[in-house]
Amino acid sequence: MSEKNETAAQAQELTQKQGPGQEHGRIKVMVVDDHPMWRDAVARDLAESGFDVVATAGDGEQAVRRARAVEPHVLVLDLNLPGKPGVQVCKELVGTDKTLRVLVLSASGEHADVLEAVKSGATGYLLKSASTEELIDAVRRTAVGDAVFTPGLAGLVLGEYRRLASEPAPSAPDGPKAPQLTERETEVLRLVAKGLSYKQIAERLVISHRTVQNHVQNTLGKLQLHNRVELVRYAIERGLDDE
Repeated sequence: MSEKNETAAQAQELTQKQGPGQEHGRIKVMVVDDHPMWRDAVARDLAESGFDVVATAGDGEQAVRRARAVEPHVLVLDLNLPGKPGVQVCKELVGTDKTLRVLVLSASGEHADVLEAVKSGATGYLLKSASTEELIDAVRRTAVGDAVFTPGLAGLVLGEYRRLASEPAPSAPDGPKAPQLTERETEVLRLVAKGLSYKQIAERLVISHRTVQNHVQNTLGKLQLHNRVELVRYAIERGLDDE
């Protein structure tokens, strides 16, 4: 099976098995962009490719309200929105729904925009110059938990992870001790810190893609972290990326 077909199969498995609201084995997608023609074209392309486009929105406030109502699996989000910027939309939605995946689709390739989007909770960043096929593949991969970036941006993000990890993190002396991770959770965490995708981790450890997802979600819950940025920072601070 080719890599793209395997990714599509993983997305199909996710929609069939992972939680309520994923009827008919389809990935629920919402598209947010303030340009109606672009928004409608993206929504149409995704719908024609088999995604369940459950809503669209043209401004930040509308995006938050509708996303909370329809609960998409993947939010395809522009950053430049009237009323409330895309990064704020991302923060608010990811902050209340840890299962939501956000794929930023932006005309800007500025490093500051990419890093701000990732820090706000986005799991991927694609430029609007991407082809329809690249967008469809990116949405499928985002749905199964992969971090998807336009070529050249992934290294930038990993570098920022390392920079953040070099800064001292605030400590809570009287707080509870960090919970113990299992040996397998630690192994998965180490590979996440090295920048491997969930698919690559699954192949390296000879386990299923879904099992990798479960280990990551369990680790996030145990460590009371919210997203991949915080998880990688935690791992690098403890030197797991060098092992």
